Amino acid sequence: MHPTAAQAKGEVSRGITWLARSGYAARGVVYLIVGIFAFMAGIGSGNTVGTKGAIQKLLGQPFGETLLWIMVVGLVAYVAWRLTQAITDPEGHGTDAKGLVIRAGLVGSAVAYTLLALFTLGLLGSSIGGSGGSGGSGGDFLSGLLGWKYSNYLIYLVALVPLGVGIAHIIKGWKAKFEKYFYASEHVMKWVRPISRAGLIARGVAFLVVAGMLFTGGSHYEPTNPPGLEDALNALQNLPFGTFWLSLVGLGLVAFAIYSFSEAIWRRIDTPAVMH
Repeated sequence: MHPTAAQAKGEVSRGITWLARSGYAARGVVYLIVGIFAFMAGIGSGNTVGTKGAIQKLLGQPFGETLLWIMVVGLVAYVAWRLTQAITDPEGHGTDAKGLVIRAGLVGSAVAYTLLALFTLGLLGSSIGGSGGSGGSGGDFLSGLLGWKYSNYLIYLVALVPLGVGIAHIIKGWKAKFEKYFYASEHVMKWVRPISRAGLIARGVAFLVVAGMLFTGGSHYEPTNPPGLEDALNALQNLPFGTFWLSLVGLGLVAFAIYSFSEAIWRRIDTPAVMH
C-alpha cells in the first residue's frame, strides 16, 4: 500500500477510535451525576435528576460553560459512533431479526443523545439548541410529527422501546455479554466485571420502570413528553422501602458510569471492520 494511503487510513482509524472513546466517557459523566444525585436523594439529601438535569448541574460548576462545550463534543462523538456501529456493523450483529433489532437500538441511542446534545447547546445559548427549555428543538419536531388527535395512544407503542432496552440491559449484565468487547487483563476484569454487571442491571431496571409507567399511565402521557429517567427514579422512591431502592439504583447508575469509563479505556474498537 502506498505510504500516503496507509497514513490516511491510520488517521481515519485513530479518528474512529477517538469518537468511540470520548463518546463513552461523555455518557459516563452524565450517568455519574445522575447516580450520585439518586443515591443522595435516597438517603434524604437533595433531589433526583435525569440526563438533562445532569447537564444543568455541570453548567453550575466552575468553568461550567467550558465543561458543557466538552460535553457537546463528547455527545456528538457518541452519536457518530452509535450511527457508525448501526451502519457498518463492526460487532457483526448481522441482518437477521435479532441483528436488525440491535442495530435499530443503536440508531435509537443516537437519536436520544442527539436530543441531549441539542439540549446542551440550548443551555449554552446556541441558536441550534434554541432557548434550552425542556423540550428543545427535538420536542418541537416530535410535536409536529405526532400532532394529531389520538397520538397519545401511541404511548403504548413507545413503551415497548424502554421495555426492550431494559430487558436487553439486564440480560447483558447478568450474562456478562459485554466482556467479549473488552481488551483488558484478567486483573482489570476482576473489578470491571462485577461493577459493569451491576451498572447494566441497574440501568435496565430504570428502563423497566419507565416502561411500567408508560403501560400503566397509558393515554395520560403524551408521546412528545413521555416519562424519563428522573421520573423513573422518583417512582422508585414512592415504592415500599423506596428510599432503599432509590439508593441502590443510584449506586447502580454510578456503577454504569464506571462501566462507561471502562469502555472509554478498554473497549475493543474494531476500526478495520468499520472501514471495510
